[in-house]
Amino acid sequence: MVMALALFTVLVAVMQTIRYFVHASGHEDTNDAQVESYINPVSARVGGYIKKVYFEEHALVRKGDTLLVLEDIEFKAKKEVARAALMAAEANLEVLDKTILSAKTATLVDRNKISTAKANLWKHRQDLVRYKKLLEDEAVTQSDYEHIKTNFEIAESNFEAASNGLRTSVTKISELESKRGLLKADIDRAKANLELAEINLSYTTITSPFTGYTGRKGILEGQQVQPGQSLVSVVNENNKWVIANFKETQLKGMYVGQRAAIEIDAFPDEVFEGEIMAIAAATGSEFSLLPSDNSAGNFVKVVKRVPVKIIFKGSDLEKIKSGMNVHVSVEKQSDS
Repeated sequence: MVMALALFTVLVAVMQTIRYFVHASGHEDTNDAQVESYINPVSARVGGYIKKVYFEEHALVRKGDTLLVLEDIEFKAKKEVARAALMAAEANLEVLDKTILSAKTATLVDRNKISTAKANLWKHRQDLVRYKKLLEDEAVTQSDYEHIKTNFEIAESNFEAASNGLRTSVTKISELESKRGLLKADIDRAKANLELAEINLSYTTITSPFTGYTGRKGILEGQQVQPGQSLVSVVNENNKWVIANFKETQLKGMYVGQRAAIEIDAFPDEVFEGEIMAIAAATGSEFSLLPSDNSAGNFVKVVKRVPVKIIFKGSDLEKIKSGMNVHVSVEKQSDS
């Protein structure tokens, strides 16, 4: 009995060994691989005190769900201040437009004054010419002539004054119209400030950027947060992949689009289908914070590993968690 059991054990071991070598001869394998996904840290875009927290740890949230709300009293007040500034700027432009309209109306009056003064000047000029001839003929006295001459000079002065008044009104209109650009710029600035105030107010409501599961909950109501402070991380459930670190000697024959078999340690009886999406352009050590420099001292040759990104094909990703250890197998390609 013992002999039979020992023989069976040896037979099974031989079969497993043969199976391993047969598989190894046609596949490249690595267990230096993990499930990856986008883990997005949700940060505060404005500072303030937390009014309400709506999420729980490791809970499912949908894209657009409210995670937390900050106190918004100050932001609402700033919005009203910006709105009042916009209304004031628009009112100033309205007042200017009415002033310009009034000035244009005044020019019509000035033109009428010029017409009247011009006609009056013509009349007195005619009287002056007539009285001058009468004076030469001694038909009028010098005093009468001087009186007519004085009236002519007054009419000439009135005409000049009316003409100057019109020129002044036109200049005033031009000056007022030049201010319209400044007031329009004030309105644009006030609109931009109002829009910025509305944007900052909207930032007091913090939502989930995508559908996924929240991480640890480290914030509470009443806590003060600063702009840029990380509040919670959300794991994207709709996009997961595997990063397999193959040895550089295993890369021969691998290509983008090649099929791969994925075995996850958490599900030992299940094989997931995958596809190579990208092969890194450099070894993993080159992306490290302190890349190795072989010229700095004694050189010891170490086999490097190259990250290979593998996406899941037609798998239910909900049960697969980011960070899980996996075993990846890729079929070798023949040299032909």
